[in-house]
Amino acid sequence: MAFKKGEKIAGPGRPKGVPNKQTIEAREAIAMFVDNNAHRLEYWLTSVAEGDPKHDIKPNPAKAFELFQSVVEYHVPKLARTELTGADQGAIEMVVKWANEK
Repeated sequence: MAFKKGEKIAGPGRPKGVPNKQTIEAREAIAMFVDNNAHRLEYWLTSVAEGDPKHDIKPNPAKAFELFQSVVEYHVPKLARTELTGADQGAIEMVVKWANEK
């Protein structure tokens, strides 16, 4: 049945900001995978940084650091940049008053 002009919607639906069931299940599955493999992370990063001749991996400490940063980003999010400006988008003026001034 199509919605016709003037008809009321049956209900409010899902509240804003609440993820759907599939999103919740996908996030839980990813979280479980990460939790079950966290103990391997140190070995993987060491293998990349120091190399592993047995598996033909050449040492690459820069790549290991890059991988580490990408993992840490999910636990400690990057801070957004904030620009401070004064009145009318001008420079910030600093006024200092001493305790003995009136």
